[in-house]
Parts: sequence; structure tokens; C-alpha cells
Amino acid sequence: MTVVSNSSVLIALSAIGQLELLHWLCGEDQLVIPTAVWREVVEEGEGQPGAREVRAAEWIRVEGARSHPLLHVLVAQLDRGEAEAIAVAQEVGADLLLVDEKEARRIATKLGIRLLGTVGLLLWAKKEGQLAEIRGPLEALQKRAGFRISEELYKRVLGEAKEA
Repeated sequence: MTVVSNSSVLIALSAIGQLELLHWLCGEDQLVIPTAVWREVVEEGEGQPGAREVRAAEWIRVEGARSHPLLHVLVAQLDRGEAEAIAVAQEVGADLLLVDEKEARRIATKLGIRLLGTVGLLLWAKKEGQLAEIRGPLEALQKRAGFRISEELYKRVLGEAKEA
């Protein structure tokens, strides 16, 4: 499975010690991250959650966006990492784009790109037996990663995971 990720998912999963879920998700293929995401997480984020983990992950491949017209349109609406993630996902024909930000998700959906966020990935991993439970990772996301999860989403995810 070809998967492209934006920064937020890498940082959040690293903060809760679950970055390996992305390795599980990608199988034999590598996770693709855009150059802007590498810069944001590893270079500018040095010392922060994700920097060391992403740098050490040999199964992560960095790739720059080639479609400059699309990228220019996207950069006018999104930050550079989100714009490159969407452009790279479209260019490589990704099976899945990992992104949390609302506007990026809206645009990716309009472009026909299948997507998943951090919470959705955790739920999928739970359903596939990669996580014993989801409540702990959700709470860690909120406490350690400062991740905002609405009460409604929290309850819905626990219900879907049969932990309500």
C-alpha cells in the first residue's frame, strides 16, 4: 500500500510511541513523506516528538512534489507541508493520505484522494488487532501530544472499538 503522510500524524504518533503503526500500515512499501514534511518534522522540529523517530525510520521515503502548478494552487490555501502531501499523494497515486487538518482533508476529498487521520488510524489498528485497546492511545494523544478530540468523536471511536 502506498501511503503519504503529513506532519501532524507523524508527530502525534511519535509523541505517544506508536509511529510503528505506520510501518504496519504500509507493509512492504515505504511510507512517503514530502520534502516539506521532512523539513518540518526532522529539521525544524529537532528535539521535538517525531524528529528522532522519523529520521531513524528506514521505511520512510522522502519525495518532493513534481506538479508545480498543483502545488502553487494548494500553497495558496494550505501550509507547505499539507500542500506537498496532497500533491505528492496525487502524483504517486497513493492509496491513502494521512492528514488531520480540516481544510487539507476537504481539499484532498475534492481531489478524490482517500484519506485517514490519526484517530482513524488508531481505530483501524485496534480493529485489526495492532492495538489491544484504543482508550489509552486516545488519552495519550490528548495529554502528551496536545491533540484535540471532541467529546463526540471520542465517544464514537470508543463505541466503534467496542470500549464504550
